Amino acid sequence: MTDPNRSETTAWHALAADEVLERLDSSTDGLAASDAERRLKEYGPNELKQAEARPWWKRLLEQFNNILMLVLIVAAIASLALGHTLDAGAIFGVVLIIALIGFIQEGKAEQALESIRQMLSPQANVLRDGKRQTIPAEELVPGDIVLVESGDRVPADLRLLEARRFRTEEASLTGESTPVDKNGEAVAEDADLGDRTSMAYASTIVVQGNARGLVVETAANTEIGRISEMLRGVEQLKTPLLRQIDRAGQVLAFFILAAAVLTGAFGVLVHGQPLGDMFMAAVGLAVAAIPEGMPAIVTIGLALGVQTMAKKNAIIRRLPAVETLGSISTIFSDKTGTLTRNEMTAQAIWLPQGEVRIEGIGFAPEGSFHRVHDGEAEEAALDLDEDHALRHFLKVGVLCNDAELAQDGERWRIHGDPTEGALVVAAAKAGLTTDELRGKHDRHDAIPFESERKYMATLHKLDGEQLLLVKGAPDRLLEMCHRVRDNGEDVDLDVELWEERIHDLSSRGLRVLALAEKRVHDVHELTDEHAEEELVLLGLVGLLDPPRDEAIEAVKECLAAGIRPVMITGDHAVTALAISRQLGFAHTERAITGREVEAMSDAELEQVILEVDVFARAAPEHKLRLVQAMQAQGGICAMTGDGVNDGPALKRADVGVAMGIQGTEAAKEAAEMVLADDNFATIVGAIREGRKVYDNIRKTITFILPTNGGQGLAIMLAVLAGSTLPVTPLQALWVNMVVAVTLGLALAFEHAEKDIMTRKPRDPDASLLDLFLLWRVIFVSMLLLVGVFGMFLWIQGQGGSIELARTGAVNMLVMGSAAYLINSRFLLRSTLSFEGIFGSRPVWGSIGTIVALQLAWTYLPFMQLIFASEGLGLGHWGVILAASLALYLIVELEKQVLRARGVSGQPTANHGQGGHTGLESP
Repeated sequence: MTDPNRSETTAWHALAADEVLERLDSSTDGLAASDAERRLKEYGPNELKQAEARPWWKRLLEQFNNILMLVLIVAAIASLALGHTLDAGAIFGVVLIIALIGFIQEGKAEQALESIRQMLSPQANVLRDGKRQTIPAEELVPGDIVLVESGDRVPADLRLLEARRFRTEEASLTGESTPVDKNGEAVAEDADLGDRTSMAYASTIVVQGNARGLVVETAANTEIGRISEMLRGVEQLKTPLLRQIDRAGQVLAFFILAAAVLTGAFGVLVHGQPLGDMFMAAVGLAVAAIPEGMPAIVTIGLALGVQTMAKKNAIIRRLPAVETLGSISTIFSDKTGTLTRNEMTAQAIWLPQGEVRIEGIGFAPEGSFHRVHDGEAEEAALDLDEDHALRHFLKVGVLCNDAELAQDGERWRIHGDPTEGALVVAAAKAGLTTDELRGKHDRHDAIPFESERKYMATLHKLDGEQLLLVKGAPDRLLEMCHRVRDNGEDVDLDVELWEERIHDLSSRGLRVLALAEKRVHDVHELTDEHAEEELVLLGLVGLLDPPRDEAIEAVKECLAAGIRPVMITGDHAVTALAISRQLGFAHTERAITGREVEAMSDAELEQVILEVDVFARAAPEHKLRLVQAMQAQGGICAMTGDGVNDGPALKRADVGVAMGIQGTEAAKEAAEMVLADDNFATIVGAIREGRKVYDNIRKTITFILPTNGGQGLAIMLAVLAGSTLPVTPLQALWVNMVVAVTLGLALAFEHAEKDIMTRKPRDPDASLLDLFLLWRVIFVSMLLLVGVFGMFLWIQGQGGSIELARTGAVNMLVMGSAAYLINSRFLLRSTLSFEGIFGSRPVWGSIGTIVALQLAWTYLPFMQLIFASEGLGLGHWGVILAASLALYLIVELEKQVLRARGVSGQPTANHGQGGHTGLESP
C-alpha cells in the first residue's frame, strides 16, 4: 500500500471488494482516525495542482490594454517626438501610476477570489472509527470508506462496495453524456474506462441512488488527475457592467479625440496659432478629458462587493451575479432549512389508535410520549414497553433511514438528513438506539429517496419475517397503501379519515411523513413494483421545523424593497401556508400544488404566478416552469436549490442560489451564488450588497466624469477663444492622477444608503449613464468650468503671472472636485446634515490626502519646476474655498429642485408587479 506508483499497476475495477479492502488494509467500518492521519501525511492532500496564477508582469501589462490608456501612451510618444520631454515623461509616469493602482487592486481581488475558492471546497461523508462524519474532501486517504448519494460530486476514485440504483454522469472524464449504471461487481481487467461499472471516479456527478465505496486513489493518482483536468472554481468573467464601461470608454475616446483634433485645427486655421502649440493643446484636451482611472475603480467596486458578500456567507461564483442581485424582483425559496431552521423535531404521531404527542425540541434525545384526548395531551407518560404499535412504528422509522445521532461534547448532532434525524431522535427518546436496531436487523437492499418517487424503501428481517419498510410523503403513501395496521390486524384503509389527520397535523405547521410496511417472501433485490402496491399503513408523524427568526425579518425587508418572496416546498399545502403566515408572506390565501402546476398551460401559470406566494408538493421540474412564468412577466428571479434535479431551474434563473450545507455539488455547479449558511436572510443581505455595489459605481462615475469634463472644456474654450490655456497638459494629467488615486476611490467604500432596501428593484437593461447622470455630469462640468476659468482670469486680472493663475485654476479644480465628492455621497438625497457631510471616513481621508498633495504640488520647489506652479497667497485660498463651498451648495440646490420635480435617481423596472416609480426617498 505504500507504493506511490501503485495506480499504474493495480486494476482496482477487476478486484473483488474483499481483496481491495485487504490490499488497502481497511475494513467496512472505515479507517481509525489515527490511521487516516498517518496516511494523510504519507499520501498528501486529495487535491489536484491548480493552474498557475497569471505572472505578475502579465497582470501589469494587461492594465494598459484599454483604449483610454492607449490614447495617453500615443499622446506621450507624440509629445516626445516633438521634443516635449518633460510632458512626455509626466504622461508616461501618470499612466504607469494608474496601471500600478489597477495592478495592486486586481491582485487583491484575485486573492479574495482565491479565498472564495477555498470556501467552495467540497465535503465528503466518510466512516471513521465506524462512525459517519463529514470532512473536507482534501483530507480523504486511500482506505477511507466514503458514502455518496444523488447530487454529490465523487471526491476521489472509489471502488464500489455497495450500490443502490447508483448512476453517475462521467462526461467530465469520458465525454459520455448518458449516465452510467454502477454496481459493486468486479469487471474484466481490460475493460475500457467507461465500462468499469465497479468504479466511481473523482469529479463525476452522482445522478441517482446512493453507494458506499472504498477510496483507492486520491489527488494526481485519480483518473481525472492523470489527464490533468482542473478542479472547478470561481469563474472570473468580464461582467456586463465592465463591458458597458469598456464600450463607454471607446465611445468617449472617439469623441474626445475628435474634439481634440477639431479644436487644434480650429486654433491653427482660425487663430493662426503654431501647429506645435496646437498639437500640445489637443494632447492637453485629450489628457484632461480622458477618465483613465474609471475602469480600475469599477473593477475595485465589484471586487469589494464579492469580498463583503463572502464574509456574510454569500459566495459569488460568477461575477455578473453581483450586478444582477440589485435587480432581483422575486426570490423563489425552498422552505426547509432556508426559511426554516432545519432542526426537525418529531412532535406528534398519528397511529390508528389515536394521536401521541412527543415532548422536547431539538436533537437531544430527551422527552416523553403522551396520549391525546380531545386535543389535549395526558399528563401521564406512555410506557413504551406496553405500546407495541408505537414501538414498532419508531423502530421502522429508524431502519428505513440513513441518518445517525451523535453526541459531540455536550451537543447532539445529526449526521445525514435532518428530517430522517428527527425519527432517529424520537426513537432514542423511547430508548431505541440506532446502532443496536441496525445491528440486529441488517439492511438487505434499499430504494433510495428520489424527489420523483417521494419515498424511500428498505428490506430487512424482523421477528423472523422478511419486511419491506417504506417512508415518504403521506399523499404518495396513501396511494400505495390499501390497508392499515390496527391493533395487530390489517384492516381496510379509510383514506378520508387519514387525509383529515394529515390536514390536522399540517394546519399546525408540521411537516408530515407516513410510514408503511409489507411482508415479502424470498426477495433479494427491491424494485419500485415491490414498494408501490399492497402496502400496509402504520401511521403518520408530524415534524416541527420552526421559521428562522432572521428569515421573518428578511421577508419584511424584501416586501419593503419591492421583492416578492415565494415559497416552493415538497410539504403539504396546509403546512406550507401555516409557515408562510408565520413568516409574513404577502399572499397566503391559497397555495398551488405541483399537480395543479402540471395541469396549467403556460399562459395560465403566468397569470397565477403574480397572485400566489406558496407552491406546495412541488418537484424540481415545477421550479423551472415557475421561473419561466415569472420571467415571461418581466420578473428578475433568484431561485434556491439543493438537489441534482434543481440544476435546470438554477441555470434558468437570473441568479441561481445553491445551498452550501445541504446542497449537492451538482446544484453548486449550476448556481451563480452559494449560501455558506443555507439561510434566506443571507440572500436578502446579498441583494442589499448588490444594490450598494451598483449604487457606489454609479456615484463614482458621476463624480469622476465632471472633473475630466471641467478641465477638458476649459482647454477647449481657451483654444476656441484664442486665449491662453488655463491648465497645461501636464497639470491636467496631475489632476487626473490625484483625483483618481484619492477622491475617485473613496465612493467605492461607501456604506449603503439608509433607503437602499426601500427602493424598488432597478431595471437591469437601464443604461449606466442614464439621462439623470448625463445631466449631472454636464451640470457639474459647467460649474467646474466656470470655477476654473473664473479663478484663472481673476488672478490674471489681479496682475498675477500665468503660472500663478494656472496654479489657482488647478487648485480650484481639485478643491471643487473635493466639495463635489461630498455631494456625490447621495445622488439625490441632501447631504446638508452632520451625517451627510462628516459620515464617511473614506471621503474625508481622501480629501485630507488630496489637500496634502496639492499643498506639496503648490509649494515644493521640485514640483514647481516640473509642473510650472507658483505659491498661492492666503487670499487666493480663501477665494478657492469660498468658490468650492458655492459649488457644493449649488449642487445641493439642484438636488432639491430635482426632488421637488419627482425625478428618479434610481432606474427601476416594472418586473411584472405593477408600476414602480423608483423615486429615491428624499
